[in-house]
Amino acid sequence: MVRILGGLEVTDLDASYAHCQRLARGAASNFYFSFLLLPREKRQAMCALYAYLRHVDDLADDESRSANFRSVELNELKTVISSPDFRAGNDPILPALADTMKRYSIPIEYLTAAIDGVKMDIAGTHYKTFEELEKYCYRVASVVGLACIHIWGFRGTQVLELASRCGTAFQLTNILRDLTEDAESGRCYLPQEDLERFGYSFDDLRRQEVSDRFRNLMDFETVRAEQYFAAAAELEPLLERDGQRAFRAMATTYGTLLKKIKQHPTAILFRRVRLSRWEKLRIAAGALFHANRQSQSVGLEWKSNPR
Repeated sequence: MVRILGGLEVTDLDASYAHCQRLARGAASNFYFSFLLLPREKRQAMCALYAYLRHVDDLADDESRSANFRSVELNELKTVISSPDFRAGNDPILPALADTMKRYSIPIEYLTAAIDGVKMDIAGTHYKTFEELEKYCYRVASVVGLACIHIWGFRGTQVLELASRCGTAFQLTNILRDLTEDAESGRCYLPQEDLERFGYSFDDLRRQEVSDRFRNLMDFETVRAEQYFAAAAELEPLLERDGQRAFRAMATTYGTLLKKIKQHPTAILFRRVRLSRWEKLRIAAGALFHANRQSQSVGLEWKSNPR
């Protein structure tokens, strides 16, 4: 179908991709600058994936509606994207998302797992053990990494586990970054077993209490995240060259956030640690330079996903 958008003739698919790109660019997320390092088709695919994930998050976070209503809406979305041809839905994101899934052979299980993850947020955001938290991280973050590597192109079978661990590393960093903001909303993603280990309670967190107990807790959590980040070094060389650029920018962005938190752990009690626009651009430029230099010295035969 052809229609008019802004005075230009475009297909619904073109319009859908343009809509997804506007959403990704407008969000000014930590990921968007890494998208710019990709060729056009892969950049469009990443924007479609981001737009879908943003939509899922927004549905879950809309507290103006009841928890039951949000769960029903998410279940309906899950039904839509699980259908044989979901691009015909009413949401303008769907045509681009469906095209991306088909073009890069992304398993539908990754998209539905993301819905299951945000539904865990609706049900409650307190976890007794790290194993419970790790399950949540897989659903809201690891599946994102797994979807991304299908877009980027990869070789080898171990890449799936590495991408999953990197997704968990990113999510653990998000949890530490948003610790106070979440606490103000009654949320706590740090496992209860960790809080008890260091004698720092959720009430202490809500009071923004600074103590050695808090510093010890943060040291423990950042070291754990660093262990998951170690997978990044092994994953990068298994990706196609343009995928290496995008992934390196993402990993460096979140690695820099984690480093800032580790250096000044008490700062997260009073403000959200973030990177400036200039820092993000510098990281993207560094990733581009590194990947180009590597490609000149190493020749590898890549196995990309079918287009």
